[in-house]
Amino acid sequence: MSNTLYPRHVPAWSVGLNPLALLSVISSLFLVTTFAAGQSKQDGSTSDPNVVAGQHVESILNRSAIWKPLLHGEGLKGWTGDLKGYTVSDGVLICKKGGKNLVSKSEYSDFAFQFEFKLEESGNNGIGIRVPAGGHPASSGMEIQILDHNGARYSGMAEMADGKQRKLSWLKPWQYHGSIYGITPAKTGYLKPVGEWNQETIIAIDDHVIVILNGAVIVDAFLDDTVPVDGGKHPGKNNKSGHLVLAGHSDRVEFRNMKIADYSVSPATYASQQDNRPPSGFDALFNGKNLQGWKGLAHKNANSRRDLRGDAATQAQASADDVMREHWSVLKGVLTYDGKGQSLCTDKDYGDFEMYVDWKIPAGADSGIYLRGTPQIQIWDPWDLRMKPQKDGSVTGADDLTTEQWVAAYKNGRNLGSGGLWNNRRWRNSPTVLADKRPGEWNRFLIRMVGDKVTIWLNGKKIVDRVVLENYWDKSGMVPLARADQIELQHHGSALYFKNLYLRELPY
Repeated sequence: MSNTLYPRHVPAWSVGLNPLALLSVISSLFLVTTFAAGQSKQDGSTSDPNVVAGQHVESILNRSAIWKPLLHGEGLKGWTGDLKGYTVSDGVLICKKGGKNLVSKSEYSDFAFQFEFKLEESGNNGIGIRVPAGGHPASSGMEIQILDHNGARYSGMAEMADGKQRKLSWLKPWQYHGSIYGITPAKTGYLKPVGEWNQETIIAIDDHVIVILNGAVIVDAFLDDTVPVDGGKHPGKNNKSGHLVLAGHSDRVEFRNMKIADYSVSPATYASQQDNRPPSGFDALFNGKNLQGWKGLAHKNANSRRDLRGDAATQAQASADDVMREHWSVLKGVLTYDGKGQSLCTDKDYGDFEMYVDWKIPAGADSGIYLRGTPQIQIWDPWDLRMKPQKDGSVTGADDLTTEQWVAAYKNGRNLGSGGLWNNRRWRNSPTVLADKRPGEWNRFLIRMVGDKVTIWLNGKKIVDRVVLENYWDKSGMVPLARADQIELQHHGSALYFKNLYLRELPY
């Protein structure tokens, strides 16, 4: 928390403000008090939606995080900056009185950072994320508040119109503990009393930032859609990577059990000695032996499928599974479709993730991959002209066409290649480059989905860069994409072949 942006010791009404300024201060303080009260949930019960959300995120971290410690022994190996202002004792990192910024030597892009901290009364520190070398944590990067916002330093007593005394805080909403300073306020009510250890997890993946305090989600922000609440520019919110910074404000603050998990973008492709054996950090969706983990498509319309309940849902799924087993099979480690049934679906729902998919199609084939039950990442044959034969029986080939003729001949866009979000109407629906291999050859997707945005690599080339996947099932354009749903391999009347389907869940 920046020392220059809030009063340290003196109540505002004791410094000679004029009446209009005083009214403005009191109004602001009333807003802050109302905000804090309205955003709190003190009991921490399992009915608390912020705790339920925290449990969901933690469950994904438990399955996917590969943690590495950020403290090594009793020294400050791996850190630079104010080394004299910090010390390590019995595994506890201590920001001493007068301590300033401690900076990680490594840079981090997408990560989960978990730690415990303990504050003294009115104690103040911060966690800078994606901070450039030499940059200020709260402006050049982003600073997550570490603050005893209940401390006497940040509040005073005011006399109300009815003569009663009331304690008010002069902190602004974005200065409370856990807030992204100046950008997004945190929910309050989860900070433990001074002198007790708190656990916190900060997750930053693409533009998505989550802060979990003592099991409750207190910040859940997509930065691309966030206007900084303080009205400032905050260029640091657009950073893709940077250093971690413990932003000391001269107060004693203790940290322990500091660890980080890497969620940065995986390589567009990978070396493998064996099919259907996932790379580190990924789980196999297909085991190469049978259809375990997959189910049939219970209804072509996702909204109707989600509405199925009880016996109707059970019967629809049983019927769909029968169709699946008739037309999907495993041949020599390859998930094989005969082109006569329906789409194949994962038996689990997924929200944010990275996924590798190897696929192969015959000439003229058409398929796709539904994310969260929604169409689709397109798969098709760019060299299939779909043109009627000439009178002499011949068909014009791709090599016979000029660029203009090529584009004009393909009203459905297949000439642009696979990988586009074909059903988009408002956002881009085509790939940036044709990266397909010829029909009969294996292709590889890396698909990364965070929030409603999708990034896609095909055969090592980035062809879609954080494009919104629109909710195809909502014709009004008002209903957001489902937060989680099944992944589908689309049936479109063609033989299809898949293998090496690997998925890494990203916390959300």
